[in-house]
Amino acid sequence: MKIGVLALQGAFAEHRKILELLEAESFEIRQKRDFEAQPADGYILPGGESTVMGKLLRELDLFEPLQSVISQGIPVFGTCAGLLLLAKSIENDPSVYLGAMDIVARRNAYGRQLGSFAVDGTFADQGIIPMVFIRAPYIQDWGGQVEILSQVNGKAVAARQRNMLVTAFHPELTNCTTVHQYFLNMIKRSRCTHE
Repeated sequence: MKIGVLALQGAFAEHRKILELLEAESFEIRQKRDFEAQPADGYILPGGESTVMGKLLRELDLFEPLQSVISQGIPVFGTCAGLLLLAKSIENDPSVYLGAMDIVARRNAYGRQLGSFAVDGTFADQGIIPMVFIRAPYIQDWGGQVEILSQVNGKAVAARQRNMLVTAFHPELTNCTTVHQYFLNMIKRSRCTHE
C-alpha cells in the first residue's frame, strides 16, 4: 500500500511518521511530476493554510489531477485545511477548492482567541482518541450521503462520504494511530471492490 501525501505546507512529515508506524509506504507530492511518477492507493491532504494550498494546487497544476483521482474513487483523507479543500462550500469564505465532498465547512470556526486546543473525543466506532485543534474548522452542514464520525461540543469535526475522510483536528500531531488506521482500512476495502 502506497500513500501520496501532499507536501506543499503543513504537517505532512507528521502524517508520514504515523503511516510509517502503521507500516504503510508513503511519498511526498510537491510537484505534478511527483503525482505522476507513481500511482498511489490513497492520498492525504494535510493541514496548513487552505487559501495558500488552493493557490499552490492551481499554480503547480495539481488541481485537476487531484480532482480526477477523487472522482475515480481513490480514497483521500483531509485534515483541517484538507477538510476545507474537499468541502463543497465554506460558509465564511467564497472560495471553493476541490468541492468534492457534500459538506459546508466553517473555517477558523473556534475563533482566534481559542486558536488551538486539545480534547479527547469519540471517533467513529473506534473509541475515544486525542484530538488536537489548531484554528480549526468544523462541519456546519452536510448532505445525506455524509456520515458524521465525530462531534465535539455539538459540532461535527470528522466525517466520511464514500472515498473521502475528513477531520477538523490533527490526528498526526498525537501518538494515536486510530484515524490513520481507519483510512488505511478504507483503502483496503476500496481495493477489494475494484479488483
